[in-house]
Amino acid sequence: MADAREVGRRFIDAFNAHDQQRIRDLNGDNTVFEAPGDVKIEGRDAATEYAMAWLRAFPDARITVHNEVVGGEWVVQEFTFSGTHEETLMSPAGEIAPTHKTLNGRAVQIFHVEGETIASTRLYFDQVQVMTQLGLMPEPTTA
Repeated sequence: MADAREVGRRFIDAFNAHDQQRIRDLNGDNTVFEAPGDVKIEGRDAATEYAMAWLRAFPDARITVHNEVVGGEWVVQEFTFSGTHEETLMSPAGEIAPTHKTLNGRAVQIFHVEGETIASTRLYFDQVQVMTQLGLMPEPTTA
């Protein structure tokens, strides 16, 4: 049986391989997934689709984990998502047309692992950083 760290590593590997089946297999049947934009979805297929939406929109997408903390059934990963926005991204606010710009965004995800699967995920990222890097809003001014 895999420990929480191993399940977290498997998720990163599956995401970076753009492997929909492996991502699906790692999500528990009744997984709960939360993300910025008031995203709260339940179920293996819905959680998998969230990841695949980003992978379709950013066909060269990769996650690089910089820090990881594991405690029992919990895994916290600080990472950078990088990729080029080449296809439409489905967001809570609607479709975002391709901008052909590169995104290098910092994020944190927290997995609760039960057995061999992810029971819940909480994903945190800076929506303003994403929108400015994609050229969809002006860069914030500095004081």
